[in-house]
Amino acid sequence: MDAQLTAFVGVAAAMVALPGADFTVVVRNALTSRAAGVATALGVAGGLLVHTALAVAGLAAVLVAFPVLFRTVQLLGGAYVLYLGICALRAARRDTWRAPDAGAAEDDGGRATKGTGRALRQGFLTNALNPKAPVLFLSLLPQFVPAGAAPLPRTALLAAIVVLMALMWFPAVALLVDRLGRWLRRPRTARAIEGGSGAALTALGLVLVTGPLLP
Repeated sequence: MDAQLTAFVGVAAAMVALPGADFTVVVRNALTSRAAGVATALGVAGGLLVHTALAVAGLAAVLVAFPVLFRTVQLLGGAYVLYLGICALRAARRDTWRAPDAGAAEDDGGRATKGTGRALRQGFLTNALNPKAPVLFLSLLPQFVPAGAAPLPRTALLAAIVVLMALMWFPAVALLVDRLGRWLRRPRTARAIEGGSGAALTALGLVLVTGPLLP
């Protein structure tokens, strides 16, 4: 493994592990059930696959070249994250709120499948609608292409590393949350996590919706 590739692995690991909307949604859904948490994690990885594929193809440059299109993506992403945050805050404030029963959710095949599909969709949309990701990958990947190397195979390799990192990290987070589930699903603890997740997602959504146009 060459030095640039080694450096990129470290950068990719830090970038994927950095807490944000993806991490928050995975933790929140993992409190519902292990299956929902893992499905959310896979959805996040799917969103990253979209972004890295766009960067490799050069299509992400279109978002940068056309500010109106970029702002549209920014607003859509912010609105969706804001929606998830408000839902979490409302759930945490319910007087009758109680921690979800993971066993019951997984035993009921129909509802479990529906919940897993919804979690997969939430993970994918949370990441795919992140307007910063196309710019990040478009600017980051070329920095690790050695002089004289063919850009397409190299950037495809770098993109695959990012997605692989996500496929390792986010399911691990979901499984850890499930492992600690007995403590984390205690009503008071789970309500605090739900409220904290809601506050974080709401803040992130508001920044995207009301903030200035990102470069």
